[in-house]
Amino acid sequence: MTVDRQRWSRVRPVVVLALIAALITACAGTGATDAESDGTPAPGTPTATAQPGQVGDSTPPADPDHSVEPPGPVQLPLLPADILIYSQEPLSPDMVKRIGKLPGIAEAEQLSMAQVAVQDYTLVVAAVEPASYRRFTPSVSAQLQEAWDRVAGGEVAVDPKLGKRLQEEGGHLRLGNGEQDPVVHIGAYAPQVPRIDAVVNAKWGETLGMRTGNAMLISTGMASPQSIRKPLQRIAGDQASVQILGPDLDLDVAQTAFLTGGSVAQAVGSFSYQVLGGGRIQPDAAWEAANIRTEQVPILGNVRCHKVMLPQLRAALNEVQVRGLADKINPNEYAGCYYPRFIANSTNLSLHSWGIALDMNVPGNQRGTVGEMDRQVVAIFKKWGFAWGGDWSWTDPMHFELARLVDAR
Repeated sequence: MTVDRQRWSRVRPVVVLALIAALITACAGTGATDAESDGTPAPGTPTATAQPGQVGDSTPPADPDHSVEPPGPVQLPLLPADILIYSQEPLSPDMVKRIGKLPGIAEAEQLSMAQVAVQDYTLVVAAVEPASYRRFTPSVSAQLQEAWDRVAGGEVAVDPKLGKRLQEEGGHLRLGNGEQDPVVHIGAYAPQVPRIDAVVNAKWGETLGMRTGNAMLISTGMASPQSIRKPLQRIAGDQASVQILGPDLDLDVAQTAFLTGGSVAQAVGSFSYQVLGGGRIQPDAAWEAANIRTEQVPILGNVRCHKVMLPQLRAALNEVQVRGLADKINPNEYAGCYYPRFIANSTNLSLHSWGIALDMNVPGNQRGTVGEMDRQVVAIFKKWGFAWGGDWSWTDPMHFELARLVDAR
């Protein structure tokens, strides 16, 4: 199939906040079904719901500082999201132009993507042009008009399972793991394109400092995604991954990890990685060599973490020791810091993949419990820039993660 030039001319950069990814399998990597092509949800399609409240022409946007033009009614036909191109840097105009000339590209939407630390998850969040991006989502989401009105009004549409687990009081989602990181109201629970967990509009992307236009969604129409992937990879080169979207990660493709959302994210850097299987990943060797260190710290002994975190970890443990609380941390129950992996049963990167999280006193501090972690120790770690998993809606009291940079000299 040749490119529809008028459609391609409407492809424009939008900002995607690519938050650390829940796997959405609905409509992944397939052509549009008969039900989808006319806008009717297929039987068994996941549901999408808007948060309570009314959004319309007569209702002010929820966040005027982050509102954009309302999207209007959905434009048919809906489109399968077949291929995702994702890079650490913006896609060049020349690359975009060359992709547009490839036979087999039916529609494309340029995006920006990155991961955002939310508790121990790294969410892939997308800041999009609601009117055009919605056509790539599962039909149940594409047709939920209120969801896209709310995204345009400055709220977030999020994968239902993750949104309900990670939301804070009042239905808000904190885009980062620090107390000062921005908070956005959840406007809708709606399944998204595979590899994307949550969606905001372009103004939010600007606020979050996203790298504009570093990704692209492609619908191949009647052509098979497999037939297009190699030509796309030749154009993208080594700087971008080209992956076929589906229920499982494409193990042959180098993935991209780009953390955003605050000073910690800027300090730890971004890396490409290969999926090893068994929930593990292998980050780029150059990034690992430049950032991951094995050093000795009080109480725990040798730890392997990101170099940015080590001074603050050492300072926190030193204060624990000086205050006579060393017996509150059992070094034999320390479960590690740098461990490149996904969150269990997901394709969302754990913050352990960056080496900025650690688990202590594991047996008595399991997920979903109040835990036995001494609260004086918790207070010391918070003082030195760490967030504690015991504060989360679904608790993880063994877990501490770097949330802000503190001068630990």
